[in-house]
Amino acid sequence: MTTVHDANGAVVVIGGGLAGLMTALGLAPRPVLLLSSASLGFETSSILAQGGIAASIGPDDDASLHLADTLAAGDGLCDESVAAAILSGAPAAIERLSQLGVAFDRDADGNLALGLEAAHSRRRIIHAGGDASGHDIIRTLVRKVYETPSITVCEATRAQRLIVEDNTVRGVVCQTDRDPVAFAADHIVVATGGIGGLFLHGTNPAGSCGQGLALAARAGAIMADLEFIQFHPTALDTGSFPLKLISEAVRGEGATLIDENGDRFIADTPGAELAPRDVVARAVWRHMAAGHRAFLDARDLQGIDFARRFPAITSFCRDAGIDPATQPIPVRPAAHYHMGGIAVDKRGRTSIDGLWACGEVACTGLHGANRLASNSLVEAVVCAGLVAQDIAGTASTKKRYPRTPDGGGGGDPTLIRPILSRAAGVLRDGDGLRAAARALSPLAASQQAASDPAIVALMIVIAALRREETRGAHARTDFPERAIRAERATLRLSDALDAAQDYIADPVN
Repeated sequence: MTTVHDANGAVVVIGGGLAGLMTALGLAPRPVLLLSSASLGFETSSILAQGGIAASIGPDDDASLHLADTLAAGDGLCDESVAAAILSGAPAAIERLSQLGVAFDRDADGNLALGLEAAHSRRRIIHAGGDASGHDIIRTLVRKVYETPSITVCEATRAQRLIVEDNTVRGVVCQTDRDPVAFAADHIVVATGGIGGLFLHGTNPAGSCGQGLALAARAGAIMADLEFIQFHPTALDTGSFPLKLISEAVRGEGATLIDENGDRFIADTPGAELAPRDVVARAVWRHMAAGHRAFLDARDLQGIDFARRFPAITSFCRDAGIDPATQPIPVRPAAHYHMGGIAVDKRGRTSIDGLWACGEVACTGLHGANRLASNSLVEAVVCAGLVAQDIAGTASTKKRYPRTPDGGGGGDPTLIRPILSRAAGVLRDGDGLRAAARALSPLAASQQAASDPAIVALMIVIAALRREETRGAHARTDFPERAIRAERATLRLSDALDAAQDYIADPVN
């Protein structure tokens, strides 16, 4: 029996990463019920972030230059007006985080230290704690959340189903470490992060399996651009899960990609090591597919004390038996960031009344087909503020206890990882995607432990099948050219399930 609790006008925020924390803080003093499946701030992609936050605050920089770099990386699919609005808010986002207590790195003169990353035309990456930006930011915000009396934190609470009536949110069903509970609420924000846990090689926490996408999709929400998954080209190639990330900032400081023979195999590619991530990831993937290994060589960075500049990377390299000062670092591409997600408007509103989304789980149109490095954290901060502002202008309606649906299937991605990794990795083709659709369909329709990850994977596969071109992070070997017209795509779960049945009925097509 599921116990129903009235949220008493509180906004329910699902997710304890950067987007969720900033939404909760932005709503104060309005009451917030903040749900986190793990200890607050932990098991989130935000806490693992190394690269920092991109913002045009340098004397040679401005928002228009930041926008131009973002549009170029997005390969024709960015929503320019949305991107301009978010990026123009980046300097204020840095100021807001500073006000909340985040201690950003500064130079000898006391100015914010600015780093360079791939496909940025200016030094505009702001760090905290060197390469431990996410850890320092999240630690500070978690402390601030606990100090805020209007925020009630519920840890070890996993949202399983949204309660929706007449396309309007009425509440959410959750599983706690004891019993299932439901919260009756008419303002819910999904901020659950990404999908890297659906792949055999990923840099996100193992539990990042698209829970928020499954929640919204089962409720009937529209998804957008699901096929666009960014694979980071330089994850530390060990047997761990998730893989540790070797930040793009290492290449920004001059590190090069070499193979086991010492050959710099990407030197002739435009931009070389600092080309957009999709370009570098494909180059590494193809070189490895040809039987080579890939390494990041940081042994001779001019004017850089590696251990001091990258203390976290140095630490986990040494844990793996590698000294980056004297040895090349073994790397491989790994699922890192999802450009697609729940379709939202400029205020973070989804297609379901009373449901907002922000952070990686949402698709705003900022990233297009390929995210520009370090634009994700700034999107989370700016959009969390926009969501909080939008909700502040709405009122709660008179409550009535909703009928609570069954909690449904589970979130175990074990069966899904090999299927999705084979079909929707760095390089894709129609035969592999159709085979994956056929394999995922019965799992998605079941009540098994894999059902929620399966529906997310199925929607990704169907979206990838429908995009018959190569653009940004979506590379089809059977459609290697870019389409003349750049078109964003939307999808509902019901459409994906129907399409999968067509592939089952007609295995050839």
